[in-house]
Amino acid sequence: GTARGGSGGVGLRGPGETQLEVDRREINRRIAHLKRELEEVRAHRQRHRQKRKTASLSTVSLVGYTNAGKSTLLNALTRLAGPEGKDADVLTADMLFATLDPTTRRVKLPGGREVLVTDTVGFIQKLPTTLVAAFRATLEEIAESDLLVHVVDITHDNAMQQASTVGEVLRDLGVTDRPIITALNKVDLLPDADEVAADLGAEFKDAVAVSAATGQGIEELLSRVEAVMNRNLVTVEALIPYDQGELVNQWHVHGLIQSEKHTSDGVLIRGKLPPHLATKFRDLEEQ
Repeated sequence: GTARGGSGGVGLRGPGETQLEVDRREINRRIAHLKRELEEVRAHRQRHRQKRKTASLSTVSLVGYTNAGKSTLLNALTRLAGPEGKDADVLTADMLFATLDPTTRRVKLPGGREVLVTDTVGFIQKLPTTLVAAFRATLEEIAESDLLVHVVDITHDNAMQQASTVGEVLRDLGVTDRPIITALNKVDLLPDADEVAADLGAEFKDAVAVSAATGQGIEELLSRVEAVMNRNLVTVEALIPYDQGELVNQWHVHGLIQSEKHTSDGVLIRGKLPPHLATKFRDLEEQ
C-alpha cells in the first residue's frame, strides 16, 4: 500500500489512529491547502489591480453567494457588450471557490463608456474561522470598485438568507457606501418569476430581474449600471497641485469633468466624482 500521508494515503490510518483523527488530519490538510491557494490568489490579484489602475477604467464587482451565477453573468455581459462580443469563457462550476482567481472583462455601457467588470469569490455562511482572513483578502478589490452588482439566485429556497450573508460580509469589508444593484438571477427557471422578482425586488433598491443563462434582462442591467454610476456622482471643484497629477488622471477615469483650467498653482477642475473618491479631493477643494 501507499505510505501513510503519501499520495492516495487519505483515509489510511496510522497505528492507533481513530477515524476521527484521520478525518481531522484530512480537514486540516485541506484547510492548509485552501489557505495557500487563497494567498496565491491574493498576490496574483494584487498584480492585476496594479495593471488595472494603469488601464484606468471604472470598475464594477460582481458579488454574491456561492453558485448565484456570477461567472455566468460575466459571460453574458461580455457576450452582449464585450469588446468583440466574445464570450468571456469564465469557468462556471458548481463548486465552492470555483472562482478563486476571478476574471476581469471590459464591458461597454449603452452610452459608450467602458468599464471593467470583475467576478469575485462566492460567499458562504459559516466559513471555517481559519479561512476567514485569507478569504477576505481575496475580496480586497471590492473596496476599490465604483459599483457592486449583488447577484442573487432567486430560485434558491434561502435566497433572502444568502443575500443577508452577503450584506454582512460587505458591511465587514466597509463597502456599503458603494452603490449596489441587485441582479435577481435565474428568472428563466421559475414559472412565476415575475411575482418572485417583484417580491424580492421590493426588498432591494435597484433590483433587475435577469437570466445570465438566456441573456434576459442583461441590457436593462447595463443601463441600470450606467444610470446608477452617473446618479451617485457628487459635484466637486478642486485645485490639484501639479505634483499630484495622478489625481487628475483618476478624475478623468472615474468621474466627469465639466471644466479644467491650468493655473500657476495647479489644475483647477470642476466636475463630478463617485462619493468614495470625492473624499480624496476634500482637502484640495476650492473654498
